[in-house]
Amino acid sequence: MIRLESLDKTFRSSDRTVHVINNVTQAIPDGSFFTLLGPSGCGKTTTLRVIAGLERHDSGSVWFGDRLISCPEKRIFTPTSNRDIGMVFQSYAIWPHMDVYHNVAYPLTTRRHRLSPDEIRKRVSDAIELVGLGPLLRSPSTALSGGQQQRVALARALVAQPQVLLLDEPLSNLDALLRERMRAELMQLQRKIRVTSVYVTHDRAEALSMSDYIAVMNGGCIEMAGTPEEVYKRPTTEFVAQFLGHCNFLPATVRERRSAGSGIAETPFGSVTTDMLAMPEVGSAIKLLLRPEDLVTVTEASIPGNLVIRAKAANTMYFGEHHESDAVVGDMVLRFKANGVPIVDGGELNLSLRAPRCWAFPAEKS
Repeated sequence: MIRLESLDKTFRSSDRTVHVINNVTQAIPDGSFFTLLGPSGCGKTTTLRVIAGLERHDSGSVWFGDRLISCPEKRIFTPTSNRDIGMVFQSYAIWPHMDVYHNVAYPLTTRRHRLSPDEIRKRVSDAIELVGLGPLLRSPSTALSGGQQQRVALARALVAQPQVLLLDEPLSNLDALLRERMRAELMQLQRKIRVTSVYVTHDRAEALSMSDYIAVMNGGCIEMAGTPEEVYKRPTTEFVAQFLGHCNFLPATVRERRSAGSGIAETPFGSVTTDMLAMPEVGSAIKLLLRPEDLVTVTEASIPGNLVIRAKAANTMYFGEHHESDAVVGDMVLRFKANGVPIVDGGELNLSLRAPRCWAFPAEKS
């Protein structure tokens, strides 16, 4: 298990100081695919570089299992070459003067790995086969496509059989179709070899589809960490909710408090069972989180007995597999995904909830 304990890192220049990692504490389970997700400048890449030893942190500690890797307070710093990691960079860092074989073999030629030529050939061959590049073993790296270069970089990171695999936005330079395919291949590969992997991205679709766990970062801090379902459906802060996808916030008040984290909320359109981190007292103002896919169109004949929103459609957009529209109710606009009912801008419609419960936040911004 990788453990980050109270990590801090500040960049200073002549005109400003940036606290890029702020008291980050996080455990990364063995064999998991763990993603650091967040906007540009949130500290995710710097955190990855601290794990790799490419950046020195100011305070706190990094552990690989029971091994203390770095701790400035104890004057401990393990060089990158001794951390037993493989790393894939955003730019792939493929050497243009080497063919596929020699790019992948390079980590095994350093002093740290005293392997025979036969063992090197076997490991390189196995790594290249693992990423599906066997026929290109002797191809010049300059003749490779972007996806093939990405696979070479991955094989090179895995050839030394590292304890930890670190990936810094490795798919961001690929086109959308190839990125989607490589996303699936990378996920399948990690599940096969079960190497502990830390992945950095700003792409929420990558994080949600590939990860065992996600840590959402903002302003140098981890705002929330959990499974993809937890961070998407039960976000602890509004920032996490909004970064993971479009949010509708519906004003409500607590009508009934059933437990510390659940109750009944009353909205202008009816009542609904509500969950939140801490349910406030009866009469307190809250706001319900409704994702576009949480809202479903219903006909007059099938209107349920609880929450019904009567609105007019506007700004309908076609996404191929679905439409998205705005439901306009006075000054309120709620984005929803159409579920087969024809949507015409200006037309009247009825919306209800797809599920019987929804997540909520206190009315004040969290």
